Amino acid sequence: MKMEKIKQEIMHMFHAWRILFGSLVKWIILSIVIGGVIGVIASVFANLIAWATDFRMGHMWMVYLLPFAGLMIVFLYHVTGQAKNAGTDMVLMVVRSDQNTMPGRVAPLILIATALTHLFGGSAGREGAALQFGASLGNWLGRKIHLNESDKRIMTLAGMSAAFAALFGTPMAAALFPMEVISVGIMYYAALVPCMFSAFIGERISIFMGVRTLTAPYPVEEVPDFYGIAWGKAILLAICFAFVGALFCVMLHIFEKQLKKWFQNPYLRVFIGGVTVVLLWKITGTDTYLGLGGGTIAQSFEEPQKLWVFLLKILFTCITLCSGFKGGEIVPSLFIGATFGSALAPIFGLPVDICAACGMVGVFCAVTNSPISSLLIAFELFGFAGMPYFCTVIAVSYLLSGYQSLYKAQKIVYSKTENKYIDRNTTS
Repeated sequence: MKMEKIKQEIMHMFHAWRILFGSLVKWIILSIVIGGVIGVIASVFANLIAWATDFRMGHMWMVYLLPFAGLMIVFLYHVTGQAKNAGTDMVLMVVRSDQNTMPGRVAPLILIATALTHLFGGSAGREGAALQFGASLGNWLGRKIHLNESDKRIMTLAGMSAAFAALFGTPMAAALFPMEVISVGIMYYAALVPCMFSAFIGERISIFMGVRTLTAPYPVEEVPDFYGIAWGKAILLAICFAFVGALFCVMLHIFEKQLKKWFQNPYLRVFIGGVTVVLLWKITGTDTYLGLGGGTIAQSFEEPQKLWVFLLKILFTCITLCSGFKGGEIVPSLFIGATFGSALAPIFGLPVDICAACGMVGVFCAVTNSPISSLLIAFELFGFAGMPYFCTVIAVSYLLSGYQSLYKAQKIVYSKTENKYIDRNTTS
């Protein structure tokens, strides 16, 4: 009787292993497909944004046409039936719900709209667009091959990972970010294999196609001794970054709400927004705040920036995105964090590069509520030398940023201050 029971348990183990092995093979194949397809599209998109930026910088009169580019973007969303598209918030809702799907037409739409925004000088990022078109293509492919609802949501996450990795060049963070950002406090571990494989495939394709995101990774090598007064300085820096991250989120939601209240017609709203950006560009007398701002991010690691630079970037970005232009909030948040951290370096008596690096990941964590992804981004962009600073800044920034978020559809499942299930929406 005992031997029979042992035999049954062994057979059960092999049966379970056969199912798991079949799942592994399935996701390896699907990851190769989705990582390959989205990696190529994301790389072409990155080169398109780079071309649009270079062309605009060589023909600055293009910025005067930004209001008319906005009209074209609103028109494209209207004729394709996506006028009420909620952007990245829609992605978060699709992953959490069996009832929602992402139309395949979202992918080309967000790519075209983001390219137009950058060509004419809107202040926006591109990783937000990557999350949307990666999710759209992943979800579309899942429907085409008739996957069940659970697997379609996993395909959506894998598509996001592939696109993020291809554009940003941080595959480890890209693999975990979609799993972490949907619902703060829990991880969608069922998507770990497809997200990880898709991210590394997408990133490898982007390297093959010569894509670089910000100018280059920023190694931080000369790091002051951490265990002493520098630890206290890191905590104070984190408090500042948490406040600025929360401020950016609040300003985005206020601008969105007020602009929709003041200008209910989307065509008028985007036109006024474009005119305002052009006026601010002329008033400031610099193109620092237009487009991605990768050059300014790189400068932040070399010399301290002025304290008002991050505030002007918040203003430019809020007007651009909240009036109806497309792109993303992630690169602007990195710009804000890098320039703010760089400006604080002389005040705190720390090297400018470590402060800029801490600012980037501290603000990113504050606006996305994704500490694990933030830590991986730090390691992949800056190396491990500054690990104690990065860990401290990210942990404190995550706690003090409260329940603000770039994404209104993001859920906070567990409290940030106690071991308690709360399942609440982020503050908008």
